[in-house]
Amino acid sequence: MSRRISDFDNVGDEKEAAAPDKISSGRSSSRVTQPYVAHKVGLPPKLSIFKEFTAAVKETFFSDQPLRSFKDQSNSRKLVLGIEALFPFFRWSRDYNLAKLRGDVIAGLTIASLCIPQDIGYAKLAGLPAENGLYSSFVPPLIYAFMGSSRDIAIGPVAVVSLLLGTLLQEEVSSKDLVAYKRLAFTATFFAGVTQFTLGFCRLGFLIDFLSHAAIIGFMAGAAITIALQQLKGLFGIKVFTKKTDIVSVLRSVFSSAHHGWNWETILIGVSFLAFLIIAKYIGKIKNKKYFWVPAIAPLVSVILSTFFVFITRADKQGVAIVSYIRQGVNPPSADQIHFSGDFLAKGFRIGVVAGMIALTEAIAIGRTFAGMKDYQIDGNKEMVAMGTMNIIGSMTSCYVATGSFSRSAVNYMAGCHTAVSNIVMSIVVLLTLVFITPLFKYTPNAILASIIISAVLGLIDIEAMKLIWKIDKLDFVACMGAFFGVVFISVEIGLLIAVSISFAKILLQVTRPRTALLGRIPRTKVYRNVQQYPEASQIPGVLIVRVDSAIYFSNSNYVKERILRWVTDEEAELNQKCLPKINYLIVEMSPVTDIDTSGIHALEELYRSLQKRDIQLALANPGTVVIDKIHASEFPDLIGKDKIFLSVGDAILTLAPNY
Repeated sequence: MSRRISDFDNVGDEKEAAAPDKISSGRSSSRVTQPYVAHKVGLPPKLSIFKEFTAAVKETFFSDQPLRSFKDQSNSRKLVLGIEALFPFFRWSRDYNLAKLRGDVIAGLTIASLCIPQDIGYAKLAGLPAENGLYSSFVPPLIYAFMGSSRDIAIGPVAVVSLLLGTLLQEEVSSKDLVAYKRLAFTATFFAGVTQFTLGFCRLGFLIDFLSHAAIIGFMAGAAITIALQQLKGLFGIKVFTKKTDIVSVLRSVFSSAHHGWNWETILIGVSFLAFLIIAKYIGKIKNKKYFWVPAIAPLVSVILSTFFVFITRADKQGVAIVSYIRQGVNPPSADQIHFSGDFLAKGFRIGVVAGMIALTEAIAIGRTFAGMKDYQIDGNKEMVAMGTMNIIGSMTSCYVATGSFSRSAVNYMAGCHTAVSNIVMSIVVLLTLVFITPLFKYTPNAILASIIISAVLGLIDIEAMKLIWKIDKLDFVACMGAFFGVVFISVEIGLLIAVSISFAKILLQVTRPRTALLGRIPRTKVYRNVQQYPEASQIPGVLIVRVDSAIYFSNSNYVKERILRWVTDEEAELNQKCLPKINYLIVEMSPVTDIDTSGIHALEELYRSLQKRDIQLALANPGTVVIDKIHASEFPDLIGKDKIFLSVGDAILTLAPNY
């Protein structure tokens, strides 16, 4: 029989079953059978309240690994370790060489060719001037290169965050009032950075894990469809377009303008280059991995060709919308434009927290993915500090929220990057573009930017992941579809709210309704397993063994008590029907119970009294350190008898049913 993870929940019993009989000390090879002795559960040393609280805080908020590395070090060495902990660049740069530089330069140039046209399009998606997208791929990647722990992640604006930020900003300020709009965008970016930095500094990164993987898959897919639909305005040359993001409003706006609002020259440019981009992506990802550079440079090639085509034909005179103007030069300072008081402070804070959390979730997921592919570790809290720092500084240098881009990170990985130097190379190329090349984008048609965005977001729709979620967990699939339909049919923020709500609902359901299992003995062993999982497991006459697969808290203590009593009632009814001996003992297997509170102990006391009325004795098996400490701190052992708490189910059976 194959071993499963669940096979290891009674390791002590397996050791008892597998241990050979002891051999006598003489030369004779005859075995001497030792009597099996039941062991009592020992009490752990009692910790003071201060030590217990300190240990809990340290385990929750602080990593002990860096603290150990600082022990027994000189002050100068501690300073060096501290700098390296804050700036990982100084640690890995010691082993840097020309071979790594070559790979990073090639990767940096490749992702730069991809990010420049994407940045212009994403900035428009956020409702900001095109240059702000380029600014966001200059300063933030430089800061991340020194502070981040991922070797593969490529930093810059991304479609989902751009759409979310633009949607939330336009609810507060009209994008036509560009000065006020940009000020609120920089304020939101500042607070997005503060949120990310605070989560990392206080080691609260576990909070982003409350947004489940299934909810993220659904949210990303819904956002991808919403973003693609939004680009129909640029793809068809529509001048009057709805500001709503739901699919019904967008499609109504598209078809209502079909007779008078579409421009055939724009459609020709947009659809032709969209087909080109999709074919390039197919060549790079499906046909042959060595052609990864084809989809990477395809957006830049599209921009160059379409811009040249519009310039020589003057298609802009025929109604083809163009970029027109991109400010030339490096990032201007914007610290004085951030709202630190007034009504827009709260609005910027709210938008920044939401955008910062989504950006952080995407970046951490991307970083972990590529770290797993290259078999190295990233420090999630350092990533949050790095992301927060780059967005705080970015908000003061005319950038909006930047994070890790999956498409660019994938290209960075396939291009052979070795370190974050590829981000530095990309930043330098973007800087040169800002200083020298931006005037050449004047005749770039908006349709080509729409095509680039549509081709980029198609990869966010992961059908295979949705199928896998359906196969594994139907409740996860509900979370996935809830987020998806919320984004597509209502709005981005409602879809996000639905994703978070369903994720929390799943957690609450699992906490308040923990699993319980009826155990039986596997034949010819002393191993006790779930009788539903192992039908061959036999129950002990006169003994009912129930396992609780969760901590017992105030939120589930009544349910646990009532569920165990239902087990007892159902078993008694079945035994009476079969004329078998009644239940004399109930053993609660507590190895999965990691913790218990006063409500949990009170529930055990009520369970004991209910069993007494049925003339059934209660016993506990294998309580953990925390649980046994709290149980002995109460009067519960005196209530059931201290001899009713056993080291294992095997010990309990040996004592309570020795003839079996």
